[in-house]
Amino acid sequence: MAIEHDYFGLLESGPDGSIFWSEHVELGDQSVTVDLTAPDQDDVSVDALDVAAALISALEDLDMAARNAMVNELSDRTSEVTEYILQQQEVLADGLDDLLVDISGDVQIDVVRSLQLMSMTILADEHGGTDPFAVLEYALDPDATDDVLLVNIGTDGAVLSVTSAE
Repeated sequence: MAIEHDYFGLLESGPDGSIFWSEHVELGDQSVTVDLTAPDQDDVSVDALDVAAALISALEDLDMAARNAMVNELSDRTSEVTEYILQQQEVLADGLDDLLVDISGDVQIDVVRSLQLMSMTILADEHGGTDPFAVLEYALDPDATDDVLLVNIGTDGAVLSVTSAE
């Protein structure tokens, strides 16, 4: 079976009934991998695909909202964002400055600004539920695939939470 959508085209299900779509989307001067996935095609509605397409089209705004959510967590010493920044400072030491795109004197803000949006995964079967509908993956060093922050986005495009991949 397959689902046809104006944005995604023909989404064919695999032998197990799952669907998967992937594309690279340009965001500024970087390429972001966008994946749409669902374990069962029957759990994916046209509304879910419409919302997914809208989120992809609004990727720049989502990125800004995600970064603002990260900045809002900086005042909490125990937040995942603060822990991530402390870990990066410890691991990278003097090499941290080489990864920062702007040095303002506030290292925490500089790290959040310098994070690269690596990917966006849309969980199409979570449309309308309480679990994340999309997950944005950020990394300071694109080669350090284990050191990432994940920003969970709801169906409405609101930031639900920020977590680390650990």
